[in-house]
Amino acid sequence: MSYEPPTPPANLPTEIVNTLNESDPEQLRDVATYAEALAEHKEREARLEESADQEEVEERPDDLPDDVPAKATITIKEINDNRYYYWQWREGEKVRSQYKGPVSPDE
Repeated sequence: MSYEPPTPPANLPTEIVNTLNESDPEQLRDVATYAEALAEHKEREARLEESADQEEVEERPDDLPDDVPAKATITIKEINDNRYYYWQWREGEKVRSQYKGPVSPDE
């Protein structure tokens, strides 16, 4: 019984097909993992770019420090039974925070 190799997609460049055909199974699995991660990354970047183009520029709140981006939101963190306001925003994959001040007891 003989097995036929898979047929590559028609839109895949010949040089890529040739390189893949010369690769061992471990390299092919690494390529597949990398290609999937890269595709997800590029799709995410495109979505972020698209949403950034659609966002309207909002006015900066008066109490927003210069080193905090306008897209930051205010969150409340509880530390040792005390509540504090923090500016919070995303930079790539990381979430950044900057202290704003204590939450007043009557809030």
